[in-house]
Amino acid sequence: MSTPLVSFLLPTYNSGATLAAALDCLEEQTERDHEVVVVDDGSTDGTSALLASRGDPRLRVLRIGHAGLPAALNEGLAECRAPYVARMDADDLCRPDRLERQLEIAEADDVSVIGTQVEVFSTDGEVAEGFRLYAEWQNSLVRHQEICREIFIESPIAHPSALLRREELLTLGAYEERGWAEDYDLWLRYHAAGRRFAKVAAPLLCWREHPGRATRTDSRYSVENFLRAKAHYLARGPLRNRDALVIWGAGRTGRRLSKHLIRAGHEPACFIDIAPDRIGGTLRGVPILSAGELMGCWSSHRRPILLAAVASRGARALIRDQLADMGLKEVEDYLCVA
Repeated sequence: MSTPLVSFLLPTYNSGATLAAALDCLEEQTERDHEVVVVDDGSTDGTSALLASRGDPRLRVLRIGHAGLPAALNEGLAECRAPYVARMDADDLCRPDRLERQLEIAEADDVSVIGTQVEVFSTDGEVAEGFRLYAEWQNSLVRHQEICREIFIESPIAHPSALLRREELLTLGAYEERGWAEDYDLWLRYHAAGRRFAKVAAPLLCWREHPGRATRTDSRYSVENFLRAKAHYLARGPLRNRDALVIWGAGRTGRRLSKHLIRAGHEPACFIDIAPDRIGGTLRGVPILSAGELMGCWSSHRRPILLAAVASRGARALIRDQLADMGLKEVEDYLCVA
C-alpha cells in the first residue's frame, strides 16, 4: 500500500446524524492523494454501522473505548501514515478544493499550521451571535503576523480546518490534556516554539453551530479555563524577562486573568481603568490608575509590558488607539488578551 500525501484525522463520538455528510465532503476533495482515519471514540449510536457501510477504500476506521477528544486524536494520529495531517470534525463540512489550496501554501512556504477561513451554519438555521462574531474575528486573521498578534485573545484557527506536518506535530507533543481546550493549547505551543501560521483566505470549512458543540458542553472550553491557558503561556513567553506587568482592565476579565498570572509568579505593578468608581482604588493590593497615569507607571520600569484585558465589545479597538497615541507598539510593548 502506497503512502498517501495527507491523512485526514476525524474523531467521532455518536455523530451518526452528521458523519455521512462530512465523509462525503472528503470523498469529493479535488486532491485525491489522501486517506481518512476515523477514530470511533466508543460511539453508542449508529456511527459504527454507518462507517462499515462506506465504500471508500481510503477510509480507515479505528474503534476505541470512549476516551475523550484529546486521547482519540492521539490514537488516530498514531495511525496516520501521511506526512501531512488534515483535521476534520464529524459535524462539519468542507469545500472540494480545501485540501488542494492548503497544500499549495504548505509546499510553497515554511509554514507549520495552515488553516482556512470559515463559513458558519446551524442545524436549525440560526447561528448564535457570539459564534458569528467569533468566526468573523477568525476570518480577519489570515497572515502569520495577524494570527500571532491576536493569539492571546482567542483561538485564532478553527481546528477542523487545520493542515499540519505530522512529524512536527509529534515533536511538539501532539494533543495534551491540560484541563483546557486541546486545540488552543496546541496553537499556543506552536506559537511558543516560533512556528509559522497561515490561512487560506477563503471559507473552505463550513463550521456547524449546534447545541451539542464541545464549546457549549465541555468545561475545558469555559472562559475560566481559557484564561488559565492564556496565563500559562503568557508566563512562559511574553512575560519572561519583563520587569513590570501592567493590566489594562480592573473589571471581571482583568481580575480573573490577574489571579492566574499571580499564581504563575507575575504580580501586576498596577491596573489601568477608565471607570471613575475604580480609579484610585486597589486590586490585588496594587493601585488602579487612570489611562492618563499610565506613562508615569510605565516610565519607572526598564522593560514593562501591558496586557489589555477588557472583554467589552469595541473596547479592544479603543484601547489600541489610546496606546498608539501614547507611542506604545503592539506585541513589543503590549498584547491584547481579551
